[in-house]
Formats: sequence, structure tokens, C-alpha cells
Amino acid sequence: MSVVTEIPAAAAEEALNHFSRKLRLETDCADVHYAMTREEQDFVLLHVVGSEAAFSRRHVPGAVHLRHAQITEARMQEWPADTLFVVYCAGPHCNGADRAAVKLAQLGRAVKIMPGGITGWEDEGYEFATSAAESPSA
Repeated sequence: MSVVTEIPAAAAEEALNHFSRKLRLETDCADVHYAMTREEQDFVLLHVVGSEAAFSRRHVPGAVHLRHAQITEARMQEWPADTLFVVYCAGPHCNGADRAAVKLAQLGRAVKIMPGGITGWEDEGYEFATSAAESPSA
């Protein structure tokens, strides 16, 4: 018996529930990129950390710069109530996306996190936008 199998795998139903729940809360860089490049974007991508200057230097194309501190009920009225927001931050060392997700959920908004953020996007080899003019900003 290996360290992999010494604890038995979950039953299929338990695994289905666990991984389905996880995917209701997260989406990855590849799925975001796929949807955006095929013009299937049915979500708003929020870049939730950093200064305007940092956002201008490098961000995911199509992202809206809205720092988690700026997520308010009044600001979110810009989007229909059923909008799905996908939030990302600098990377796995940053909790800005988690903070943004909490705020959005407190406001009754649908939200998923894109784990990895900028670091994950770069690791996948995807291009960045490099000026605020290419994307709406807060």
C-alpha cells in the first residue's frame, strides 16, 4: 500500500459533490482565456488589487480595474444583478481576490476566483494588456 492509497478514495458521489462545489467557487486562467478568446465571455473580469499605474503596466486583457476597497453596493449597480464576477489579484501570495469575493458575496453578487491571478496568467504564457486605455478602469 502506498501513501496515495493508505487513505481510500472518496466514493464517486462524494467526489462529484466536492469537485462540483469547488468549480462553483473557482475558475482557472485557461478557462477564462478560452471564454474570452472565443467571444464567449459571460462574466466581468475584475483586477482587484494594485495601483492604476501597476494596472496600466500589466493586466489581463479585458479586465476592469476595481480594487477590492472600491467594491461597494453603489459601484456594483453598474452591472445587472445577475452578473457573474471573476476576480483575480497578483497571484497565490495575494489575498485581494479573496477579499473581493467576500465583498461581492456580501452584496449578493455571484463571484468566482481565478486562482493564480497575474502569476498564473503569466505561467500559462498568455499575453497581457499594457495600458489602461485597453480596458475600462475604476
